[in-house]
Amino acid sequence: MGEELFADIIIDISHEALDKVFQYRVPFSLRGAVTPGVRVCVPFGAGNREREGYVIAVTEQAKYDRDKIKEILRISEGSLTVESQLIQVAAFLKKRYGSSMLQALKTVMPVKTKVRHRQEVTLYLKLERAEAEALLAGWERKHRTARVRFLRRLLEKGRMSKEEAVKECRFPLKEIKKLEADGIIRMETRVAYRNPFSHLEKKEDRLPLNEEQRAAAERFRQDYMTGERKTYLLFGVTGSGKTEVYLDMIGTVLAEQKQAIVLIPEISLTYQTVRRFYERFGDRIAVLHSRMSGGERSDACERIAAGEADVIIGARSALFAPAKKLGLIIIDEEHDGAYKSDSSPKYHARETAIYRAGLAGASVVLGSATPSVESFYRASQGEYTLLMLRRRAGNAALPSVYVADLREEFRHGNRSVFSEMLKEKMRERLAAGEQMMLFLNRRGFAGFVSCRSCGTAQKCPHCDVSMTYHRNGRLRCHYCGYETAFTRQCPVCGQPHVAAFGLGTEKVEAALYQEFPGIRVLRMDMDTTRRKNAHQEILAAFSRGEADVLLGTQMIVKGHDYANVTLVGILAADMSLFSQDFRSGERTFQLLCQAAGRAGRGEKPGEVVIQTYSPEHYAITAAIHHSYREFYEQEIAFRSLMGYPPCAHLLVILVQCGEESSAVLAAMRIQKMIEKSQEGEQEPVQLLNPGKAAIAKLKDMYRQVLYIKHRDAARLEELKNRLEPVLEAHSLFAGVQIQFDFDPMNLY
Repeated sequence: MGEELFADIIIDISHEALDKVFQYRVPFSLRGAVTPGVRVCVPFGAGNREREGYVIAVTEQAKYDRDKIKEILRISEGSLTVESQLIQVAAFLKKRYGSSMLQALKTVMPVKTKVRHRQEVTLYLKLERAEAEALLAGWERKHRTARVRFLRRLLEKGRMSKEEAVKECRFPLKEIKKLEADGIIRMETRVAYRNPFSHLEKKEDRLPLNEEQRAAAERFRQDYMTGERKTYLLFGVTGSGKTEVYLDMIGTVLAEQKQAIVLIPEISLTYQTVRRFYERFGDRIAVLHSRMSGGERSDACERIAAGEADVIIGARSALFAPAKKLGLIIIDEEHDGAYKSDSSPKYHARETAIYRAGLAGASVVLGSATPSVESFYRASQGEYTLLMLRRRAGNAALPSVYVADLREEFRHGNRSVFSEMLKEKMRERLAAGEQMMLFLNRRGFAGFVSCRSCGTAQKCPHCDVSMTYHRNGRLRCHYCGYETAFTRQCPVCGQPHVAAFGLGTEKVEAALYQEFPGIRVLRMDMDTTRRKNAHQEILAAFSRGEADVLLGTQMIVKGHDYANVTLVGILAADMSLFSQDFRSGERTFQLLCQAAGRAGRGEKPGEVVIQTYSPEHYAITAAIHHSYREFYEQEIAFRSLMGYPPCAHLLVILVQCGEESSAVLAAMRIQKMIEKSQEGEQEPVQLLNPGKAAIAKLKDMYRQVLYIKHRDAARLEELKNRLEPVLEAHSLFAGVQIQFDFDPMNLY
C-alpha cells in the first residue's frame, strides 16, 4: 500500500487567512487526484461540519499525531475554479523559483481589503403619470413646497439619484423613505465601483491596420479560432503600432467571451496605455497597479471576478488577476527588467504567464521593439511564433542617429554636460517651437560624494553603497532610504574638501537653465513622481506643450508617444554599459533604441544624439543602425561562448544575515554540500567564484552569494529542491535568510 499521504488544506482562501493551514489524510481512493489547487470537502472543527477547502500541498510527513488527523471526504464537483488555477501557479512558483508555499500564495492571491462599497441609489416613479400629476396638483394646493419641487423634477427626468434629490431638490431623506413606504416611488440600490478613469470616453472610430499589422493580427486570429494556443513574439520597430495589433487580438478574444490581461512594465505608462484601451473597450477595462488605493484595487478585482471587466491592464502583479475566463495574456515591452520580481519568490512574469496560460487554455503575446535575448533565442528555436512589424505605422521614418564622442569633446575643452552637437540641435528646436526629451540613466543631483583630500567616499551606514547627493543639501541612500545632511567636512581626515561627483537629473536640470535661459523643463524621476498621479500630471503637461524639455531617467524612454518631439538626447550612454553584469550590453542597446524611438513619431522627422565614451562598442553601433539583428548576433555569440542565459542557466543562492561571520559560514557550508552532491556526476554543475555580493551589506544585512551554472535548467531546479529541506532543517542556518533566484536580471 506504500506510505500514507497527507494534504495541507486552506479552508478560507482569503489573503488574510492563508497561513491557517490544516492537515488531512488522503484516502487511498483519491490518491493521484488530490493535487495542489484541487477543491475538496473535509470534516471541520469539533462538530465535523462539512466545509470546502483547497489543497496547497501533498506530503508524506504528518505535522502532528497521525491518529488525530481526519480524512478528506471527497473532491468537490467542478473543482477547477480560478482559485484552483492560482494555487497551481503558486505551486509552480515555489518549485521553479524557490520560496515557501505561503510566500508564493501571498504573491498570487488578490488581497481582499475590507472596503465599504459606495452604494448608488436611484429613485423611480412607481405611479402612472396621470396619477402622479393629480397628486402633484393636490400638493400644490396644500403648499407642500418640498414635495412639489421633488415630484416635478422626477416627472421631468423619469429617474433621479438620491444625492440629487437631497442636495439639489433639498428634499430630506426621511421624506424620500415616506414616499417609498406610500408606494409613490421605488428605490434601486447598486454597488458603485470606483472608476479612476471616469474622465475618459469610449470612441467608435478605429485606426485602420496597415498590411504588416493586419498580417500579424490575422495569423493570431486564425490560430485562435482553430483552437491553437501558442506563445507569440511580436517584434516591431519603435512606432510600428504594436498597440493597434494588441487591440485587434483582444477583440478576437472578447468575441469568444474570454478575458485578456495586458501587462505593462511601468506605472508611468499606465495613463497613456489606459487611454488607448479605454477608447476602444470603454468601461470593460480594469486597471491594477501598486499606486491604487486598497478600495480601487478591491473594486477592480471584484469586477474582474464577476466578469464585468474583460480587459485587465497592469504591472507585473496583474498577471494574478482573478480572471475566470482567461483567453489571452499580452506582455508589452517584454524585455523590461521590471517583469522579474525582486522579492521571494523571484519569478519572471514571462515564464509565469506561459504557465498560467497553459492552465487556462489561453495564448500569450510578448511584444517589444528590442526583444530580450532569451525571447528572440526561443523564437529562433521555434518555441515561440515570430510576428514581425518592420516599418513604422503611417510610414513615419525612423530618426537619424548621431554620435557625440565625449573623449573628443573633453580634448576640445568642453566640460559641459552637453556636447556641442547636442547644444546646437537644442537651439534649433527651441527656435522652431518643437519639443525634446533628454534621457539620463540615473536620478538625483550627482552620483556620489567623496573627499578630494583622502579619497573617502561617503557610504550609507546600513548598506555597502555610496550615498547620492540631492540639491536640497541632503545625502540619500536609494536602497534603504537613509538620509543625512551633506557637509564639506570629511568624517575620516577632517579636511573641508568633500565634493559631489557624477551626473544626476537635478544637476542636468540646473545645467539646462544655465545654458538656455528661459527654457521650460519638466523633470521625471523617482523623486518627482512619489505622489499619486504625479506621472500622469507631468506627462499630460508635456503633451499640452507646457515644457520644451522632458528630462528623466528610464521611465521616460518607454512607450510614450508625442508628435512634437523631434529631438532625443541620450546624455550618458555608457552608464549601463560597464556595470558588472553579463546583460549590460543588452540593457544599453535596449535603452538606446527605446530612447531613440521617442523621436519623430509624428509628421516631423526626428533626430537622436547619443553621447558616449565608447562609440565603437557593438551595442552602440547596432543602436545607431537601428539593427536588432546586428546586436543579437554579436550578443548570442558571446553568451554561447561564456555559457550565459539563454545558452545555459544560472541559479543564484543569496545568503543574508545580521552577523557577517554567520553569513560567511553558511555560504561555505552550502558550497561544500553542493560540491559533495556533484561527486561522480557526468556533467557537474559549475560553481562560480562564491563570496561577498557586489553590495556586501544591505539594510544592515551581510550578503554572501553563490552562482551555479548548468546548460540544463532541470538540473539546477533538482539541486535547489534537494538543498531546500536541508537548509530549512539544519540548525547552522537558524537566523540566516537564504533566497534562490533563477536566471537573475541583475547580478547580486
